[in-house]
Amino acid sequence: MMRKLSWLFVALSMLGAFSVLGASCGLKSAGTSAERGAKAAERKTEASGAGKPITIGFSIATDTFIIERWNKDMKIFSGAARELGAEVIVQLSAGGIKEQIAQINFLVNRNIDVLVVIAHDTEMIGPAIRQVKSSGIPVVAYDRMVMGIPLDAYISFDNQEVGRLFGKALTEAVPEGKYLVVNGSIHDNNSFMVHDGLMEVLDTYVKSGKIAITHELWLDEWSSDEALLKIGKVFEETVDFDAISCANDQIANAAIQLLSERRLAGKIAVVGQDADLITCQRVVEGTQLMTVYKPIAKLAARAARLAIALAKRTAFPYDTLLDNGSGNKIPSYIEKPTAVFKRNMDATIIQDGFHATEDVYRNILHRVEN
Repeated sequence: MMRKLSWLFVALSMLGAFSVLGASCGLKSAGTSAERGAKAAERKTEASGAGKPITIGFSIATDTFIIERWNKDMKIFSGAARELGAEVIVQLSAGGIKEQIAQINFLVNRNIDVLVVIAHDTEMIGPAIRQVKSSGIPVVAYDRMVMGIPLDAYISFDNQEVGRLFGKALTEAVPEGKYLVVNGSIHDNNSFMVHDGLMEVLDTYVKSGKIAITHELWLDEWSSDEALLKIGKVFEETVDFDAISCANDQIANAAIQLLSERRLAGKIAVVGQDADLITCQRVVEGTQLMTVYKPIAKLAARAARLAIALAKRTAFPYDTLLDNGSGNKIPSYIEKPTAVFKRNMDATIIQDGFHATEDVYRNILHRVEN
């Protein structure tokens, strides 16, 4: 299977002034090998504290930034880096992989000491990352592994475990019946890892005949609009499902919207990930079975420390080594996700301060008051 949202972003002001580049899709020349070596040496000297503060370039695929959780990532990462004395230049691509490559070019020309990237397409971005590396700049893949290129580091959550948590929640609630599986973007390796984890759990049930995956969808982008369209087409054919596995909460929101239109919300088990506020509200209200919570504060703050360590060329012990098809094992930093149901909402989401009690229970409290 090939592994290759479309929205206009509106959140630029949240992180300061961002520069968005035009249509160029290639990196400018980084100079000769001697020039690149001189620049790398200069960066190393500065990173040691002898010159300007460490400058971190953060390239973000716009389709990710419009998702609620990514606002949290960026705020926490930038705040943690600044507390440690580093400067952060954030670039949001106006759309697609060509724009992201153009913004990486801009960051390189700003003489950054380290690049952190959330890739729009984890394979097509490879050549651009290779050129950054050839300029002597360390590269960290944040949340999405860049494929086929030796990286300095990868930091994310255990995406395969996310899939396992989907499977465990669904099979406990619906051990027999018909399942719809809606996977994430085919351009993001995480989608395949989540799928693999899900199938680890479901396979036994499928082989025994207890569960039938009657429909399975893959999205081109992490897009609620695309999810509405594709799930809608399935629902025009049939709504005879007992469970729906959704690769994230935006997709789950689309599924629940369509189920609500058919008065089926809460009657079919739905799972997703990211613990968006509207999702947590739906979990306590009973229209979504479970969401996977990922401790973003822990991940983003750790990523900031990691980026600074790479810029200083100091050790930062990894959790594991992962294969990204480059021939090199990538030092990887992996945080653990948690399944959140109505029963443990207070002990996870609220206890961690991810969302406030009054926000999560707003709709329920409003009904009680009225």
